[in-house]
Amino acid sequence: MRVIAGKFRSRRLRPVGGLNIRPTSDRLRETLFDILTAGNPLALRGSVWIDLFAGTGAVGIEALSRGAAMVYFVESAKGPAELIGQNLRCLDIQAGFDLLREESQRALRALEQRRIQPDFIFLDPPYQLRATYGELLRALASSSLSQRALVVAEHARRFDPGEKVGKLERRRRVEQGDAALTFYRRLGESTGG
Repeated sequence: MRVIAGKFRSRRLRPVGGLNIRPTSDRLRETLFDILTAGNPLALRGSVWIDLFAGTGAVGIEALSRGAAMVYFVESAKGPAELIGQNLRCLDIQAGFDLLREESQRALRALEQRRIQPDFIFLDPPYQLRATYGELLRALASSSLSQRALVVAEHARRFDPGEKVGKLERRRRVEQGDAALTFYRRLGESTGG
């Protein structure tokens, strides 16, 4: 596993090493960020991210590498949270992140109370926790997300987290191997992303 592009390009991330997590593959991460930057390497500069079920931290670290100003890594499991910390230290990332070691819904409420306005929310629960997708999407749909916020769900290709969930509407779906990415925006917002 490596960082694809940006400041930390080609730097390796620590291996999962027996932890029960499924990191987002390099190839799928590359696809995600190719879509988000659409040929503009500066597109993510200054952005704010929430990385739910952060696992190894690979998605949030990729965002930081590409110029994100702040990433909130949310990971409740002790082993993966420690791995995120190790990966951040390994790359000498000392600022621009917050590691929240708590359950995703609780973290979302806490971030909303702090008036955090993310540009991107990436959610990647274990694929077998299908109900979790709906719960998180509903929580995000009823939150005070900014009008420009883009929610991206990684999930099993054969699973559909939904066309519409509350005020969120699917704008795009990309499949790659056994995985898929579904992109959501608030109803009535522009179709970019």
